[in-house]
Amino acid sequence: MKVLLLNGSPRKNGCTFTALSEIATRLEKNGIETEFFHIGAEPVGGCRACRACMKIRDRCAFGEEDGVNEFIEKLNAADGLVVGSPVYFASINGNLGSFLDRVFYAKKDFSGKPAAAIVSCRRGGAGSAFDRLNKYFTISSMPVVSSQYWNGVHGNTPEEVRQDLEGLQIMRTLADNMAWLLKCIEAGKKAGIELPKPEKKIITSFIR
Repeated sequence: MKVLLLNGSPRKNGCTFTALSEIATRLEKNGIETEFFHIGAEPVGGCRACRACMKIRDRCAFGEEDGVNEFIEKLNAADGLVVGSPVYFASINGNLGSFLDRVFYAKKDFSGKPAAAIVSCRRGGAGSAFDRLNKYFTISSMPVVSSQYWNGVHGNTPEEVRQDLEGLQIMRTLADNMAWLLKCIEAGKKAGIELPKPEKKIITSFIR
C-alpha cells in the first residue's frame, strides 16, 4: 500500500514538508510506502473552464505543462492521499488551489480513497485553510482521515515546527489512523466487501 503526500508549498523543504515528513516516517513504520509530490514554485494556472477534460478521461488539457496530469496518474496508483499547505491569508497557497481545482475537475472519481489535509501556519488562519482542503475530499466520496486535533503545525521555520511537539504528535496520530484505515479497507476487500454502488447523480437547478 502507498500514500501520496502532496507538498503544496513553494518551499520544497520548508515547514509543510517538515510536517509531511513526520507523517511519512510514521506511515513507513506502519508498513505503508510513501511518495512525495512537490508542486514547486513556478506559477500554476487555474482552471480555464474549457471543459476539454470531459472528453479526455482523467486528464487536464493543459496538465502536461505543470504536473497536474502526472499527479493524477500517481494518485490513481496510490491507496491514500495527504495534502499539505502553508497558510496564506487564512487560506491555502494559491498555486495549490489552482492545482487541486484542475485535478479534482479533470478526475471525477476518487471514491473510497482515504485522504487527509494538513496545514502549516506561523500563528493563525489554520482552521479556514484546513476547511478548504477538506472540501476537495468531501465532494469526491473520499473517506477523510482525522487525528486527535485539527491537522496543523505552527512555526515560521522547519526548526520551529520541530519544537511544536503537539503538532508533530497530531501528524503521527494522523499517520497511524491513515495506516489503520488502509489496512481495514484492504481486509474488507479480501472479505468481499465492495464500495457502495453510486446512484445516478442528480443535479438540482435552483433557477426556475
